[in-house]
Amino acid sequence: MKIFLIEDDVLFAESIKHFLSLNPENDVEHFSNGKDALISKYKNPDLIVLDYNLPGMNGMEVMKRFHKYCKKTFVILMSAQNDIKVAVNLMREGAFDYFVKDADLKDRLWMSMEKIKKLTRYEAKIGKLESEVENKYSYSNLIRGNSKAIKKIYSLIEKTTNTNINVSITGETGTGKELVAKAIHYNSDRRKMPFVAVNVSAIPHELIESELFGYEKGAFTGAVTRKIGKFEEANNGTLFLDEIGDMQLSMQSKILRVLQESELVRVGGNSVIRLNIRLIVATHKNLADLVRSGNFREDLYYRLLGLPIQMPPLRNRDGDVLLLAKFFMDQFCVNNKLEPMKISVEAQEKLKSYHFPGNVRELKAVIELAVVLSDGRELTSNDINFSTLGSVEDIFSEELTMKEYHNKIIRYFLKKYDNKVRLVADKLEVGKSSIYNMIKEENEKYKY
Repeated sequence: MKIFLIEDDVLFAESIKHFLSLNPENDVEHFSNGKDALISKYKNPDLIVLDYNLPGMNGMEVMKRFHKYCKKTFVILMSAQNDIKVAVNLMREGAFDYFVKDADLKDRLWMSMEKIKKLTRYEAKIGKLESEVENKYSYSNLIRGNSKAIKKIYSLIEKTTNTNINVSITGETGTGKELVAKAIHYNSDRRKMPFVAVNVSAIPHELIESELFGYEKGAFTGAVTRKIGKFEEANNGTLFLDEIGDMQLSMQSKILRVLQESELVRVGGNSVIRLNIRLIVATHKNLADLVRSGNFREDLYYRLLGLPIQMPPLRNRDGDVLLLAKFFMDQFCVNNKLEPMKISVEAQEKLKSYHFPGNVRELKAVIELAVVLSDGRELTSNDINFSTLGSVEDIFSEELTMKEYHNKIIRYFLKKYDNKVRLVADKLEVGKSSIYNMIKEENEKYKY
């Protein structure tokens, strides 16, 4: 520690300096008044030990002036007088400790310095962790890629970090919507506050209100204690609502009111809780289509829209497949203490030719399985195995007539969009009558 000792009593100062210098890690410099010490403020001491009753400027004034330049410097004051009011005022103004010059001074001074060292270590550790978090959640570390599509996402994230605008993230399953939400939060001025993620579709409809808003003890059977909801948990931070398109209309109206008023009341409670949150939502569904079909409130849609980010599917991220494949392979090898591996040319070609309906999430699973199946230190084409579940290639696995293919495609989209004929007709750019005729023909076919 770099220590400034400011004391006008020469004999007392020599005694304290000798005591502080018993630890060879301490570099102690003595000054007989505050003016001389302030001239050396550029040395940025870790600790200042000074007498309260100094000539010229008293200890309070010296401390205040030092703190203008050396904001992280700790200050310990000493006095021959045991004055409680002085001690309280000094602590309010930023002193770390205050001691009376008596027989126990050195022991108390030593214990106070140990507290300072421990606190300094904690602060250094926290600073390191914060640095690691910032690095971990940097755009390029979270959402890897060099394609134009991903660089556009970087640009949009950059725009969101300078304001508190709500953000709506859309895209197919597995494209990394939650990673974008984390990148926004951890690169904003809310990064030291909570990031709370909620998958709306994973919560039963009858429980979602109490999960989001919390409840008071006795609000319903089983409510044996108060529970803080996700909105309140995210206060002053960011709330990420994933799969918002699956939320029922009755709950949508309650969410809208909370967002409009920036406040909520727990289930079974009366107290109003003020909120200051940033809201980020995500869905793989088209919210505009849900609004048109009457399954999503239009007013809530515009409240949530904010800055829209459309995540590109992996098949539209030219060149990113191999970059991501190598990253997932290296990461899996490190996490499982395996030797580094390579991807053969044949395996690379196989990866590039596949369309990845499951997007980045599917690629990660494929690569990790390939590493496990591999018998050597190079992934071969035989190690790369794709699941055909939900694959577009399944459509062409049979030799069918054009009409049969036509009907198969329509059935696929009817299933995907909950048999909404008008929506499917708009998506496929076919007449509604064609879809109704197909359904009628199939019903007739299986009638008997």
